[in-house]
Amino acid sequence: QIQLVESGGDWVQPGGSLRLSCATPKDRLANYAIGWFRQAPGKEREGVACISKSDGSTYYSESVKGRFTISRDKATATVYLQMNSLEPEDTAVYYCAAHWLTAQGLCNKPDPRYWGQGTQVTVSS
Repeated sequence: QIQLVESGGDWVQPGGSLRLSCATPKDRLANYAIGWFRQAPGKEREGVACISKSDGSTYYSESVKGRFTISRDKATATVYLQMNSLEPEDTAVYYCAAHWLTAQGLCNKPDPRYWGQGTQVTVSS
């Protein structure tokens, strides 16, 4: 299977910033979209930011639009999620996921083909 490894989760105060990283195999990125999902206690997973491997198009959920930015480094096969103006509502385990879909298609898919192990983001005073 394709292995996805997230890192960068931490505790921050409201208004703070974090950058999450998703390491992916360089030889298995073609034809896939990569995205970030999150799951808060008592809630279902939701797609928050996704990027297409083919054309670099992106998709964001309304709750994070304007605050989060997804990007990719083709040379290192790493996908990043820059999170600014963090709010307590952003507290969740964040997962990297991949599937043969468009960015929008991935972020709206409940069961992507590949998942990482997750990294905890906690936003509180």
